[in-house]
Amino acid sequence: MKETGYLLQAALVSVWWVALASDESFFAAFQFKGIPPVAFWAFFSPDIILIATASAIRAYRDVTECEYVILGAFGYAALYCANATLLTASGFLPTGLMLLGVAYNIFLCFNESLFRNSSSSHTRNVLKTIIQIVCIWILALVVIPYVILDAFNALAMPKLSISLFLGTAMFGCFSVLGLCSSYFMVRDGSGTPLPLDQTNRLVESGPYHFVRNPMAIAGIGQGIGVAVIFQSVPILIYSLLGALVWHTVVRPIEERDMVRRFGGAYLEYRHRVSCWIPTFLKRTG
Repeated sequence: MKETGYLLQAALVSVWWVALASDESFFAAFQFKGIPPVAFWAFFSPDIILIATASAIRAYRDVTECEYVILGAFGYAALYCANATLLTASGFLPTGLMLLGVAYNIFLCFNESLFRNSSSSHTRNVLKTIIQIVCIWILALVVIPYVILDAFNALAMPKLSISLFLGTAMFGCFSVLGLCSSYFMVRDGSGTPLPLDQTNRLVESGPYHFVRNPMAIAGIGQGIGVAVIFQSVPILIYSLLGALVWHTVVRPIEERDMVRRFGGAYLEYRHRVSCWIPTFLKRTG
């Protein structure tokens, strides 16, 4: 499970550098004002050696030390970028990307200790879920898309068009799905959506009756809706990459924890209910 996460990371870092070298607009989106491009290219070798290569090694060999080397490399890069952003008031996209890299590698390194059952009352779970939703939606659906649009010089009010109506409808529908999923998770699971404060009971009601991961579907759909509203390919790529990371890295780790906690009940549920395709859309007979 970790192996897939590190292999994906090695591939994405390599593709990122190829894109930087081959597309001027992509390269420009990751620059800091007043810092010459040569300073950016100085990170090429460290990235390839300490992140891409080390990630590839960790993908095929169980070398725990590699995990800490990679996390340290991302930590250093994040500190450098954050300081550069503070000094130049620019480069929010590379800084955000490095911070996401740190968070991703913390998850890979310490995921086994991150899953904890909620011990709070129903009222507190409701309040915590509301706070989680507000914070995650603001970060993932407002702040990050804003930073992406700004980096690619595409900040503008969306034009009145079919894309605006379609994207808004998508965003609204998937938002309702996300809120509905959260409601049933809190009501029937006695917990919250976050692994740090997860449910105590297996939830099979509401949207979970038809698909195993409605909240993931909702989040991805919301992101695509934002991309359609702003007609932004970079935001679409961001949303699809999020789906890829969730499906190949987060989902297997989460499902392993579900098997550990709920045993045969979850295995039967997983066999019966699809991860992505709602059961009512499947062919019968």
